[in-house]
Amino acid sequence: MQLGVFIPIGNNGWLISENAPQYLPTFELNKAVTQKAECYGFEFVLSMIKLRGFGGKTEFWEHALESFTLMAGLAAVTSKINLYATAATLVMPPAIVARMASTIDSIAPGRFGINLVTGWQKPEYSQMGMWPGDEYFGKRYAYLDEYTTVMRELLESGHSDFRGEFFQMDDCRLSPRPQQGVKIVCAGQSNAGMAFTAKHADYSFCFGKGLNTPTAFADTAARLNAASQGTGREIACYVLFMVIADATDEAAMARWEHYKAGADQEALDWMADQGSQDKSSGKDTNVRQMTDPTSAVNFNMGTLVGSYENVARMLDEIDTVEGVGGVMLTFDDFLAGLDTFGEKVQPLMKTRLDVVGSRASATEVV
Repeated sequence: MQLGVFIPIGNNGWLISENAPQYLPTFELNKAVTQKAECYGFEFVLSMIKLRGFGGKTEFWEHALESFTLMAGLAAVTSKINLYATAATLVMPPAIVARMASTIDSIAPGRFGINLVTGWQKPEYSQMGMWPGDEYFGKRYAYLDEYTTVMRELLESGHSDFRGEFFQMDDCRLSPRPQQGVKIVCAGQSNAGMAFTAKHADYSFCFGKGLNTPTAFADTAARLNAASQGTGREIACYVLFMVIADATDEAAMARWEHYKAGADQEALDWMADQGSQDKSSGKDTNVRQMTDPTSAVNFNMGTLVGSYENVARMLDEIDTVEGVGGVMLTFDDFLAGLDTFGEKVQPLMKTRLDVVGSRASATEVV
């Protein structure tokens, strides 16, 4: 089972809490996180894109780096780990994204991929005068379908004359092209998102669900598998979980409860309001899950809290779900969390024994 890290490109990572670690995103922080992940044998890192945050007392995600330029920098200071940048497709033309991808591939041949997002938070784009109108909510995957077609044509053949509703190419060209290809990933969980992923993506990212329920996402994986069968393609599912591990279950749970007690309600209210603006999508989108008040303090992502042994056991359980290719992790404290995971959790995982036997100690390298 592969492991990746959802690196902290926005301030405070993925905990919307006054009691969580408070920090700004920097290249040095993300370099340290990525190099630790590489030394511990992780297979990939992914950075999101966020163009406007949620405010509140913690100024949550009001401070964020740009994904492609960050990953280009990380490509130059790593040697093995795969790197995925996120394209804000409403403001980044597919021909430009294809050229940036080809450039990063020349820095890290065969190690770069693109995560495609449609955009769900209107103020990110309206602040720049680039929101196409609320009707976009109902057309976003039709838009992304054309976008990806253009981008793939350029990456694979170096040429596109595509003409559709949203894009009209006129002898558009790209050279040089990536020699080993660029992987495409998507995280859509609505029916439209699943259909897009089954048609275009190489991998799919989905949200884990609940507290210490490692296989509760199985219904999402089954839906992806069903959608993939319709296109004759196999799409591996990579599941997002937050890990809070400590010497005992009690110590780990105390940290989790402390974070929940400090929830930044003003920022959470903003996020919930923005999530409610989409009147077109159904209840099965990841935005609906993210903004659900049940555990919005960490976006309702699956959360594994416990002793090193119990977290390792739960991670191994994830691999029993059909279609799973790996797990993407977040931590409450990324640097300390990665060392704890690499030194005390990963060695206990049956699904990672081959990696444990071959990697170097990240505490000595970073």
